[in-house]
Amino acid sequence: MSRRTTGRGPTPTLAQPLRLPSGGRIAACGGLFLLGAVVGVAGTLVQPAWFPGGLLLALAAEAGLCLGGALALRSRAGAASAAGGWVLVVILLTASRPEGDFLFAAGAGSYLFLLGGIAVAVMCATLAPGRQPDGAPVRLGK
Repeated sequence: MSRRTTGRGPTPTLAQPLRLPSGGRIAACGGLFLLGAVVGVAGTLVQPAWFPGGLLLALAAEAGLCLGGALALRSRAGAASAAGGWVLVVILLTASRPEGDFLFAAGAGSYLFLLGGIAVAVMCATLAPGRQPDGAPVRLGK
């Protein structure tokens, strides 16, 4: 026989209806998106200047922003917002201009920055600590 809830006790998080986020949460996500864009532009300029160190510094800055955003908002939305701003700006900066100017040369450093940055963004957005429901532990005896 299965146990059914009788309406007593807290409703599980996944069973609650969706609601719109607060204005402060939307503003925080927008700010993290803009910070991700700034980190993307800075990383684009720093990574070719000092090749091994600049690349590591740019990727560490992105990882720090994504994880910091996730911890600040206590959800994965913070990491995803920062990563979205970074990815959008870096992808837009890969395009060359009609005059022939470009920011990314065809070298190993540029490809490591692009692919490594996207990998860091995905890892931070998926592995960031998400919101946990409050309540009793799921396992018995803990």
